Order: sequence, then C-alpha cells, then structure tokens
Amino acid sequence: MKKDKIVLAYSGGLDTSIIIPWLKENYDAEIIATCIDVGQDEDMEKVKSKAIASGATKVYVEYSTDEFVKDYVYKAIKANALYEGKYLLGTSLARPLMAKKLVEIAHKEGAAYICHGCTGKGNDQVRFEVGIAAFDPSIKVIAPWRIWDIKSREDAIDYAQEKGIKVPCTKEKIYSRDQNLLHISHEGGDLEDTNNEHKDDILYMMTKTLEKASNTSEYVEIEFQKGEAVSVNGEKMKPHEILTSLNAIGSNHGIGVLDMIENRLVGMKSRGVYETPGGSILIEAHKLLETLTLDRNTVHTKSMMSIEYSKLVYDGLWFSPLKEALDAFFDKTQEFVSGVVKVKLYKGNIMPSSIDSPYALYDQGISSFGESDLYNQKDAEGFINLFSLPTKIQTMMKKKNEINSLENQVSANNWVVRISENIQY
Repeated sequence: MKKDKIVLAYSGGLDTSIIIPWLKENYDAEIIATCIDVGQDEDMEKVKSKAIASGATKVYVEYSTDEFVKDYVYKAIKANALYEGKYLLGTSLARPLMAKKLVEIAHKEGAAYICHGCTGKGNDQVRFEVGIAAFDPSIKVIAPWRIWDIKSREDAIDYAQEKGIKVPCTKEKIYSRDQNLLHISHEGGDLEDTNNEHKDDILYMMTKTLEKASNTSEYVEIEFQKGEAVSVNGEKMKPHEILTSLNAIGSNHGIGVLDMIENRLVGMKSRGVYETPGGSILIEAHKLLETLTLDRNTVHTKSMMSIEYSKLVYDGLWFSPLKEALDAFFDKTQEFVSGVVKVKLYKGNIMPSSIDSPYALYDQGISSFGESDLYNQKDAEGFINLFSLPTKIQTMMKKKNEINSLENQVSANNWVVRISENIQY
C-alpha cells in the first residue's frame, strides 16, 4: 500500500527538529522536509543533512530571498506597514510566501498533508493555515503543538535529547527565534516576565548594542522609484541586495531594535524583541520621501489605510481580496514617490538629512515667508472668513440661545415676584 506523504515546513530549529521523529512515530507516512530560504543566514546544506539524519525521506530547499523582498517586503514598505505603529511585520511577511511554497511542493509530491511547527498560542499557525487554504483548501494540516504531549520548550529539549537530535537552544538560552532577511525576533525565556530588561548582549544577532555601536555617525543615501528602493549610496542594486546592504550599515549603528508588548490575533498579549536594522532605515527614508511628494489628503488617507493593511498582514490575510485591493491603492499613491533621501545614523537614531525629488510638492518660493506669484497673503483673509464661517455660525447660535434663556429666566423671575406681591397684598 502506498504511503501518505507529509510536507513539513522545516527550519532545523527546536520545534521542527523534533517534529520529524514525532511524525514517524505517529504517522505511517513519508516525511518531506521543505526549507524556504528567505535570508535567514543558515547553511542550507547543513539543514538538509540534519533533516535527513532526523528521518526525513526527502528535503527541498526553496531559495526565495529575491521574491520575499521584492513581492512582500517592498509592498509593506510602500504601505508604511507597522503593526500597532511599531512592528515591521518581519515574520508576518514571510509566512504567506512559505505557505505558497509548501503548497507547491505538496502538489509536486502528491502530498495530502502539510505540517508546521507553530505553537497553539501563536499567530503563525493562523498565517500558515490561512495561506495554505488560499491555494488549496483540500490539504489537511498537521499541527503537532496542538495535539502532542509536549507542553513546553523545556519538554521539547528533553525530547530532542532523548532522540539524539542536536537543537540550537538550551534550557538556559531557551529563546524562540525567527529570522529572515528583514528581521530576527526573540520570544520566550526571561522575556516573558515584563519586569525583566532584555539582555541585549546575549540576545542581539543582527544589530550591535548601543554601547558597541559606532561612535561616529554615518550618512546613507537611498534612491526610490515609485516607492521602491533602487540604490544605496549611488550604487544600483537588486531589492535583496539593498536590504542586505542596509542591514550591515544599520547594524553598525544599533539601528532597528524594538522591545514590544503586542496584541496577538489569538487574544493574548505577548512580548517580543525584534531586530530590523535595514528595514527600519528603509521605511523611515520612504516616509520622509512621501512627506515631500504626496498631497495632504493622500497622506492622511494613506495613514488610515496603513493601519488596516498592517492588521491584515499580521493576521495572515495576505491573500485576501481587501489586502489585494489595498495594494492597488498603495501602488497608485506611489506613482510620484521617486527621489533621493539621505539620513544620518547614530546610536540607534535615524535622522533626516536631505530629501530631493523631481515630483516635490514642496515649493520653497511658496512656502517661504517671502512674496510669491502663486500665493498672495491678502487672499488668506477671504479664505479664513469662509473657513471660519461654520464656527462663527455655531457661536452666534449659542449666544442667541443664551440670551433667550436669560430673557426667559428674567421673565420667570418677574412672574414669581408678581405672584409673591399679590399673595402679600
């Protein structure tokens, strides 16, 4: 009888390392490990060897860094997507791409199952499974953390030791990490107590601590075309090369560290420490360019749409109709978001230095205090008269009602006096 096939989203980390032997114990199936490389700084040959040694029948490695940055990260940058105003959505942006690749492998292998290592308390289980359903609702999902007897990361480490599997964490350094070219996240361990300051010298993997960051400031110049970065310091690069370059520059200056308590989709709060050096520079430079090239109404409307977009991405609805419609909206807003932005980096700070664009809506001649052919200061008087008209009418109405109320009160008081006099008489 032909065995079932299970495609496993495999990273070589703690969770997915122990899932392979667990699946072999509980399912009569071939385990096909699938590693999706989105720039997580791993030796994929070692990851493949580990998967085979752990019991996988076959291993796929999908090199998707270019696609990740061009089709996912850049869309989020154009939207200025920051979940709850802070988080650059590093993990959230990678999951839909991974789901897409997992379905492609499942179809190629004729697999009826896809397995992931997400916990039953996290957001990623939703992102993976909604993404899978967007391409093939018939595929069945296996989520071990929701069904096995392992209850904690400590239990998972014990299980790995029992099976002779090396894992990249210990009970002393038990952080759960997720890395790609955009960021690395850290959760768990002593971070779960909000009274604990995070240990930057132990935690950081992409960014220098402020103490070790450069004591000399540095300028970086980024050119954008229609909202997408195309060069760094005058050198044309592919999107993933731009992010790689900015990561190195930002790391040297301690850029992009976020310690955040966020509201998870599944109903609880969680604490995470995120390192996003290059992405932080990129989104700040992009926002600066938009201040020069977008009109007031577009800026204000876009800021509201960015909140909804960030929530959709965080919640795993990347392939939803609304998210796709918002992409079209943001693309339209980016038609003239082209130009060069220079920022100054120093000890975790990103400071504007200069912004230049052929589509600038800022005109020094108009905005300065001097005279302008397009703007006559005397015209402001008429504008203010019209603009303040609703306020004037509102105030007049209130005063009229106050006078009427006072007259009524006086009349009532006179009536009381007359009645009193009649009674005395």
